Amino acid sequence: MARGRLRVLLGAAPGVGKTYAMLEEGRRLRDEGRDVVVAVVETHGRAATAAMVDGLEVVPRRVVRHRGVELTEVDVDAVLARRPDVALVDELAHTNAPGLAHTKRWQDVDTLLDAGIDVLSTVNIQHIESLNDVVEKITGVVQRETIPDAVLRAADQIEVVDLAPQALRDRLAGGHVYPAERIDAALSNYFRLGNLTALRELALLWLADEVDAALRLYRTEHGIDSPWEARERVVVTLTGGPEGETLIRRGARIAARSAGGQLLAVHVTSQDGLRGAAPGALAHQRELVEQLGGTYHQVVGDDVPRALVEFATAVDATQLVIGVSRRGWLTTALSGPGIGATVTREAGKIDVHVVNHAAAGGRPRLPRIGGALTLRRRVAGFALAVVGGPLLTWVLVAARGEDTASTDVLAYQLLVVLVALVGGAWPAVYAAVLSGLTIDYFFVEPYRTVTVADPVQLLTLVLYVVIAVLVSVVVDRAARTTRAAHRAAAESELLATVAGGVLRGQDAVQALVDRAREAFGMTAARLVVDGTVLASDGDVPPGEPSSTVAVDERAVLELYGSDLAASERRLLNVIAVQLRAALEHSDLASVASAVDHLTESDRVRSALLSALSHDLRRPLSAATAAVGGLRTAGDRLSAADRAELLDTADESLRALATLMTDLLDVSRLDAGVLAFARAHVDVADVVVPALDELGLGPHEVELDLDLEVPPVVADPVLLQRVMVNLLANATRHAPPGTRVRVATSAFAGAVQIRVVDHGPGIPRERRDDVFVPFQRLGDTDNSTGLGLGLALSKGFVTGMSGTLTPEDTPGGGLTMVVALPAVAAPGGTGGTARTAEGAA
Repeated sequence: MARGRLRVLLGAAPGVGKTYAMLEEGRRLRDEGRDVVVAVVETHGRAATAAMVDGLEVVPRRVVRHRGVELTEVDVDAVLARRPDVALVDELAHTNAPGLAHTKRWQDVDTLLDAGIDVLSTVNIQHIESLNDVVEKITGVVQRETIPDAVLRAADQIEVVDLAPQALRDRLAGGHVYPAERIDAALSNYFRLGNLTALRELALLWLADEVDAALRLYRTEHGIDSPWEARERVVVTLTGGPEGETLIRRGARIAARSAGGQLLAVHVTSQDGLRGAAPGALAHQRELVEQLGGTYHQVVGDDVPRALVEFATAVDATQLVIGVSRRGWLTTALSGPGIGATVTREAGKIDVHVVNHAAAGGRPRLPRIGGALTLRRRVAGFALAVVGGPLLTWVLVAARGEDTASTDVLAYQLLVVLVALVGGAWPAVYAAVLSGLTIDYFFVEPYRTVTVADPVQLLTLVLYVVIAVLVSVVVDRAARTTRAAHRAAAESELLATVAGGVLRGQDAVQALVDRAREAFGMTAARLVVDGTVLASDGDVPPGEPSSTVAVDERAVLELYGSDLAASERRLLNVIAVQLRAALEHSDLASVASAVDHLTESDRVRSALLSALSHDLRRPLSAATAAVGGLRTAGDRLSAADRAELLDTADESLRALATLMTDLLDVSRLDAGVLAFARAHVDVADVVVPALDELGLGPHEVELDLDLEVPPVVADPVLLQRVMVNLLANATRHAPPGTRVRVATSAFAGAVQIRVVDHGPGIPRERRDDVFVPFQRLGDTDNSTGLGLGLALSKGFVTGMSGTLTPEDTPGGGLTMVVALPAVAAPGGTGGTARTAEGAA
């Protein structure tokens, strides 16, 4: 029996229309004569979706009782007994109720596919296992229901049900996704415009990668090696040299010329780790690639041209950007064609751009010959040649016979190899030449001379010296390769350890100092900045440090212990670069914090001066005038006039007292000395007293308080003042006949209090102004307060580790959202995890 086909409709977020599209497709297949049944569909109360089920055969669900609750799941046995052509199964990532044969719904679907039944299903991007953590960072919602990528990629057909983010928000605001009481919280939490845009991009990119994989599989199955230019893919080759930035920018311009062009940068590392580039240069170039929207890749291969061409072919590259060789003409003549010429010859149909740059064509010079061994080992090699040569000669001369010539040559050859192993190339070359002369002098006729009677023996002697030199060079190169490989591995392990320590939350500067001491086996290490020890590890002995390296113009890394070899300085310089970056980051953070504080202080001081010169004068003048009128004409005034003047004086003095209290609070906030008495506060215990203080009743305010939200960590007195200010502003601007709504909800470890009005609202470009002291957006009448309410509310909420943000009210108006940290549940983290469907 042939396996059924799986078709999945992929959505970026709930409400884009996946279920509706699934039912619509089911009705179309039914009209074409296919046998279609609905195995399970989740309408979530949406009338339009429920209407699409009418006319389709629905297989009754299986009822499962769990902890006293009835749950309904797909009845797989009933669907198998019915044996339709097509089964509609909604929410592929759903977790089944306990006690069923399968834990996940996609396993039920797999059973239906094995029975030869085609399945049409739906899934959201947040449920894909590999994207789960990315979605959590974007939305703040932990997704408990996931589906393995392999299951989804095995589908025969995947389609994206796309809807523009703003269109989805309009659907949500219109009540087409969630009930009215959940709309506000959904719009400001999971369904923010930025969240939806990021989720949409994730869905489209995931499907694009799936299409690329399918295209590569098709080309592999059909033996198609040439690239298909479905879109421009520009590969830039990096060596770590100074030309890298020029190549990257040129590649980015080429990719930008075509819609959907993709930029990839690749660096080839040799298997032995000897062809190392400057790590700082590569790090900078990688950052530039990512800033330009490209991706960075690193491959391993000894044959650089072949590795580059193979990588470009594997990613379906259409353009390959390489730089002109930095080698001089003499090096090119001695070593043959360079990487650029070889890549151009082997690239096939991939266009190759050879870009000129400032570092092209270096000065003519011979390759530098040098060993990788220490001076001590080279001296030991020369000593072995000087001592071992005469000693071996004495032994061979004493044991010389008629047929020992070949043995003598092999013995000297063995000496050359041993010298090469101990001291490297130059001691071995010295030993080879010395042993050649010794063989000529002691073992080639005429003896005791450096002349050679037989030309064949001369040729043999020359060949011996050549072979000995070549062997010594090969042995030295092998030793250099092994040593460099061990060194590279040790350096990589050290850098990985440093990075791991920083990622685990260790202080970057301290972690780098600790690893520097450990890596070089030092007694102690410390970082001195401007004469002050910023970080240290180990007991610093008396005396001067054995090694120092300048981190920047004011910081020095000091190491105490044995002297460092020249070869170890390179890694020490890498650590110094990392230390410099860590110090710069710390300095920038300190400066930013200081600037922010000074800016805020200056703004508050300016506002205070404005208030003292303007807002204090009005209530003080009114009170003075009222008291003066009573004093001069009190006997001639009627009882009504006298009462009016007293009311004016009382109102003005109370306003003046309120203003002075607010000014003192603003000053305390600015100085950072306002005390916050944090406690566990039930939101309802703050909202109701605020309503009583303002004298507001059911005709002015509608309460929609969720009784299941946890308490918040806040100062109850200051939180009540916040609610009084917000409610006073909302009721002042609410149109006649409308009510202000106060709602609460829990989301991502925080509790949100929403004060919703349907007044004129505030333009987006002016929303920051409402939190500026003494700013009422041009409203200057004496009955609307003095412009400190929202500024204080913002300061109070921020001081309680919360946020106060304005949002649009669906249908017009302004919503002020107070978000405060929730009290952590026992054994939890302060908030319950919610799925996307329940995040609102």
